[in-house]
Amino acid sequence: MLIWLVVFYLLISIGIGLIAATRVHNTKDFAVAGRHLPLPIVTATVFATWFGAEAVFGVSSTFVKEGLGGVVADPFGASLCLIIAGFFFTTFLYKLNIITLGDYYRMRYNRTAEVLTTICIVISYLGWVSAQVKALGLVFFVVTNGAISQNWGMVIGAAVVLTYTTFGGMLSVAILDFVQMIMIMVGLIFIGYIVTTMTGGVAPVIEHARQAGKLNFFPPADALKWISFLGAWMTMMLGSVPQQDVFQRVTSARSGKIAIWGSILGASIYFCFAFIPMFIAYSATLIDPALFKGLMENDSQMVLPTLVMSNHIPLLAQALFFGAVLSAIMSTASATLLAPAVSFSENIVRDFFPHMTDRTTLRVMRFSLFIFAMFVLAFALLSDASIFKMVENAYKITLVGAFIPLFAGAFWKRANTQGALFAIVGGIVSWLLIEIFIGETCPIPPQLIGFCISFIGMVTGSLLPHWIGKPTPHEDIHAVLHHRSAAETHHVAEHHHGS
Repeated sequence: MLIWLVVFYLLISIGIGLIAATRVHNTKDFAVAGRHLPLPIVTATVFATWFGAEAVFGVSSTFVKEGLGGVVADPFGASLCLIIAGFFFTTFLYKLNIITLGDYYRMRYNRTAEVLTTICIVISYLGWVSAQVKALGLVFFVVTNGAISQNWGMVIGAAVVLTYTTFGGMLSVAILDFVQMIMIMVGLIFIGYIVTTMTGGVAPVIEHARQAGKLNFFPPADALKWISFLGAWMTMMLGSVPQQDVFQRVTSARSGKIAIWGSILGASIYFCFAFIPMFIAYSATLIDPALFKGLMENDSQMVLPTLVMSNHIPLLAQALFFGAVLSAIMSTASATLLAPAVSFSENIVRDFFPHMTDRTTLRVMRFSLFIFAMFVLAFALLSDASIFKMVENAYKITLVGAFIPLFAGAFWKRANTQGALFAIVGGIVSWLLIEIFIGETCPIPPQLIGFCISFIGMVTGSLLPHWIGKPTPHEDIHAVLHHRSAAETHHVAEHHHGS
C-alpha cells in the first residue's frame, strides 16, 4: 500500500508539471516563470530552495551526532543566505530584466568574468543536485524494503524530476513547490506529533538533548575551532548567494516587494521547519536506543527513515512522511537541475551562437538540462560522500570565486574588471592548491583562505594601474548598471520574449 501511494504521488507530480509546461512559450517563461509569481508561490519556492535531502536526512543525522554546532551551515547559514540574497537581488538586479547571474557579471565587468563565474556556479551544482538524487535512491530503497536498490532508486528519481523540469522549467518548479510545501508541512507536523506521543512530549526530548550537550551551538574558546565554525557558516551563508536557483526563485516574483517578502517569509519558514527532522531523528535514539545506536555508528542517514518504517508508526503517517520527503527532495532537485542548464545556455553557449532564435535557445536549455542530469546521476552513483557533506562542499567554489565580485560590484564604486578577475582567479587557485596539497590537515578551512585571497585580489586589482579590462574606478553600481544595461536589457528582453 505504501509503495502504491508513493507511485501515485509521483504520477500526480509529473502530471502537474506537464500541465504547467503548456504555459511555457519562451525562454523567459522557462527560466524565471515569466516573472509573474504571486507572494504565496514565491514564498513556497524560496522555502523549497533548501528544504531538500540535506534538511531531512543530512541535517538531522548530523545533529544527532554533533549537536547544534555541527549544523551551523544548515539551517543557520542557509536561512540567512536566503534573506541576504532576497534583499540584494531585489535591490540591485530585479529591475535589470536579466535571467541569470552571469548576465550581471558581464554587464558589471566583462565577458571573461561572466564565463569564469558561470563555470563556478555550474560546477557547484554537481554536488548539490547529486545529494538530492542520492536521497531519492535512499527513499525508494526504504519504501520498497530493499526491492529497489539505492542505485536504481537514484535512476528512477532522477528520471521523474528530469521529466517535468525539462518540459515545464521554472513554471513547473514553482507550482509544484507550492503543492509540495503543503505536503512537507502536513507530513512533518503529523509524524512529529506521532513521535511526541512515544517520547512523552517535546520537553523530555529537549531536556535529554541538553544534558547530552547537543544544544551547545558555539564552540569552546579555541581560536582554530572558532575559525572552522565561522568557515562552515560562511560557506553556506555567503557561498550560496551567487547561485542561479536562488536568483531564479527570487526574481520570478511579480514585483520587487513580493520578491523581498517572499525571501524573508520563505527563509523564516525554512528555519523553523528544519528543526522538525532533527527532533524526530533525535527522538528515535530515545525510543529504541539499541537499534539506533548501531545505525549511528554505521549509517546515520538511515536513522530517520528506519524509525518511520518501524512498527511504531502507522501506515498513514508513513505515507505522509515519505510524501513530504519526496516533495522536499523533488522541489529542490528540479530547480537545482534547471539553474545550471539555464546559466550554461545563456552565458556560455549563446555568445558562440549570437543569432540563435528564442525557440532554439529554449531547446538548448532543455538539452543542457538533460546532459547535466546525466553528469549528476553518474556522480551520485560513484560518490560515497554523505548527503550533508555533498551539500556543504558544493558552495566552496562559489564562495571563493563568485561572491566577492558580486558584492563588490554592487557596494564598492571602485571595483573594476581587473579587480574582479584577480578575485576570481586568486580565490579559486589558492583554494584548490590548499585542498590538493594540504587538505584536511590545514588548521584553517581552505575555502576561508580562498575567500580572503579573493577579497585581497579584488581590492588590489581595483587599486593598481589597469592592465586588464576597462577601468571603471569612479562609477557607482547604479550608474554602471544604468548605462551598461540599456543595450543589454534591450538585447535580453528582445531575445527572451521571442523572435
